[in-house]
Amino acid sequence: MPFRWSGRASQTLSAAAMSALLLASAAKHFREPEFFHPVVPDMLCRDDSGGQSNGPLAVLSREEWVAASGLLEAAAAVGLLIPATRPAAAVGVTAMFAAFLAGHVDALRKAYGPDGTPGRRRLHTVRLPLQAPLIAWAWTLTRRDRRR
Repeated sequence: MPFRWSGRASQTLSAAAMSALLLASAAKHFREPEFFHPVVPDMLCRDDSGGQSNGPLAVLSREEWVAASGLLEAAAAVGLLIPATRPAAAVGVTAMFAAFLAGHVDALRKAYGPDGTPGRRRLHTVRLPLQAPLIAWAWTLTRRDRRR
């Protein structure tokens, strides 16, 4: 008899793969935080030097934003592995990836600006469109398996 994937098995495998991706990214947030610095929009970054005034959204430093997003990714990865929390975690991951779009657009804009480099242009030209399949993939995990 041939092996058939059930909807539940497919979703579990997909959630585990998304979880692994999120855990790898979360670890990179702490190993190489500077990789994520360009994706944090300047308007969100607090400047404690006194050189400029902080806007209403500048509540964390760039380093704190990177660490916070790494922690969120790790928490979401764990939430995706638990069937009872998977739908809520998947909604959170979908929202997180959608929110990251603003940072990727800002990083791409800077990469093509006067201080941009060819390497940054290539990197951010690839990173921005990758958000769409990540958002769609996370959204597929929001559905509960009704056949329990």
